[in-house]
Amino acid sequence: MTASRTPVVFIHGLWLHASSWSPWLELFRDAGYEPLAPGWPNEPDTVAEARRNPELVADTSIAAATDHFRDIIESLETAPIVIGHSFGGLIAQKLLGESLCKAAVAIDPAQIKGVLPLPLAQIRSALPALGNPANLRRAVSLSREAFRYGFANALPEQEADELYDTWTIPAPARPVFQAATANFSPRSQAKVDTGNSARGPLLLISGTEDHTVPDVTTRATYKQYRHSSAVTELRQFAGRGHSLTVDSGWKEIAGSVLQWLEEHQL
Repeated sequence: MTASRTPVVFIHGLWLHASSWSPWLELFRDAGYEPLAPGWPNEPDTVAEARRNPELVADTSIAAATDHFRDIIESLETAPIVIGHSFGGLIAQKLLGESLCKAAVAIDPAQIKGVLPLPLAQIRSALPALGNPANLRRAVSLSREAFRYGFANALPEQEADELYDTWTIPAPARPVFQAATANFSPRSQAKVDTGNSARGPLLLISGTEDHTVPDVTTRATYKQYRHSSAVTELRQFAGRGHSLTVDSGWKEIAGSVLQWLEEHQL
């Protein structure tokens, strides 16, 4: 780790492989950061291997994933910036709430405990996991059609299929069940310390056409931070879906994040 460079830990969400952050790593490295994109617990190093061995990630919980990334952060010489997408965005918020990082960016973050809106599009996007209670302890793969609806609804079909073929992997269904029942569980693992005023800055990003985490859900997450005096900001990107970190428009999102970090001298 280069002492003069701030580390940036990228955390992906369900159904995408850690290597999907590769273009972001290059951009952030060129911008003077020291980026790394570790996978979830037991996630294989390649997309192909992850597809061959779905049982390796089965039954991984939000807490287990958070512990995994907490250990990585605590092994670094200096506190990092954490950038997460989808369930990675939820985990990024948990780590920031624990004051383990300098700042966090949560892109289309999975809903945290306390968020009430549950649009039909979000329910439909979650059905590959929630549609069968037996999936709780399984790793589930998205069909091509489910990916188009949940991730790539704002993209041409050809680009959607290319992303599906390149980056999708089986994912543990347990976090989806945990998020869906968070408001009924006093000790939900989807709980975030939104009242922490001593934490670093937080940027929430939403795509207005997102089906998996609709804009109304991210706006409701933003409102959960109303009792914290720490910096909390929301940026909305019109016409963008859940694929916004990996599709052809990824650089617009990454550039906005870099701009925000510069604004806050991070």
